[in-house]
Amino acid sequence: MHSDSYWLDTAPAFTGAQTGALPARVDVVVVGGGFTGLSAARALALKGASVAVLEAGRVIGEASGRNGGHCSTGVAHDFAGLAASLGTERARSYYRAYESAVQSVLALVEQERIACDLTRNGKLKLAAKPQHYEGLARTCEVIRREVDAEVELLSAEQVRSEVDSAEFHGGLLQRNGVQMHIGRFGIGLAEAAARHGALVYEQTTVQGWKAAAGGYRVDTSRGSLQAGQVLMATGASQHGGLGWYRRRIVPVGSFIIATEKLSEAMVERLLPRRRSYVTSRTIGNYFRLTPDNRLLFGGRARFAMSGGSSDVKSGKVLQAALTQMFPQLAQVKVDYCWGGLVDMTSDRLPRAGQHGGVYHSMGYSGHGVQMSVHMGQVMAEVMDGKAEANPWGELSWPAIPGHFGKPWFLPLVGAYYRVQDYLH
Repeated sequence: MHSDSYWLDTAPAFTGAQTGALPARVDVVVVGGGFTGLSAARALALKGASVAVLEAGRVIGEASGRNGGHCSTGVAHDFAGLAASLGTERARSYYRAYESAVQSVLALVEQERIACDLTRNGKLKLAAKPQHYEGLARTCEVIRREVDAEVELLSAEQVRSEVDSAEFHGGLLQRNGVQMHIGRFGIGLAEAAARHGALVYEQTTVQGWKAAAGGYRVDTSRGSLQAGQVLMATGASQHGGLGWYRRRIVPVGSFIIATEKLSEAMVERLLPRRRSYVTSRTIGNYFRLTPDNRLLFGGRARFAMSGGSSDVKSGKVLQAALTQMFPQLAQVKVDYCWGGLVDMTSDRLPRAGQHGGVYHSMGYSGHGVQMSVHMGQVMAEVMDGKAEANPWGELSWPAIPGHFGKPWFLPLVGAYYRVQDYLH
């Protein structure tokens, strides 16, 4: 069984990385070579800016290349709950930001001709309990009335025709969703950024930065350089001097397994519509088929950081959940098991703006595939003087009380959520 991400293991090599010394000065330093940073670098380079992307590891090596590969409309919250807490107009604007994010991905794939097995199959949220179906019905009614007439409530019988499992009591279908091979997309995005003139440096850890004449001096493991502007696109990165951001981001482990290749006959019985799926439990699961007919199955599994034995333990939890949901796969081999860190904010909404003159965009809270790509392009506009382009600009971002970067409270959070799943 491979301990690497399936997406990274089956992606092409990145050929556009810089191997020489850092330039003395650029217009913009982008810290982080994931989807946000690469998307921003491409957009800034197209505007004529000189850009250096500084990545501590390999491009898309962290969350961007280690996720479930879901790219769909919808904020991380239940829309009805978000409307109740923040108001319908703000909830509507956030929902539409995610709609725009999906369109940004589609446009980029088309413009750069990225071969990433893109399909448009939608997302189905599955009710794990009868009362969850009632909640989805209420949510569907609100969404259809307020923002998206295309959503559809499916009965248990309709869901059973799409998902060959007896576990579910109905579902909510959002049609504006796509799937793609995340690794191929990410490398295609990196190649596009380099092709348009961005300098992409791998294995280059940013150690610190400070204001200097006309901008900032950025210190790295490869040396220093001057930049007029800096964009932090680091997500839940554990590298470098990111203390201010770490107090506001909770790095939560998310874990995934991928089966061996399934036969076409099995796929047609199991998931004939090949959508992206997510269950309604607080500690739920998400799953989809890969382009080569593997079932990719993920979730929180354990409230722990990703890495080494933690991934293995979580893989066993996921395999048990997979077998419970799909008993017909009990004898199917698991070929891949890996984990990654989700950059969670306290309210599960992204944050983008400035701190101390340095720009940032992160905190996608498990919905980063589409929003990271979109926000990279948005931040290029913001850095070009168009602050109104930022859909998250009005949100404050206080530190999380008691959190200084190491999420010591994750086991307590996990225990609380397990009780909530049991009771509700």
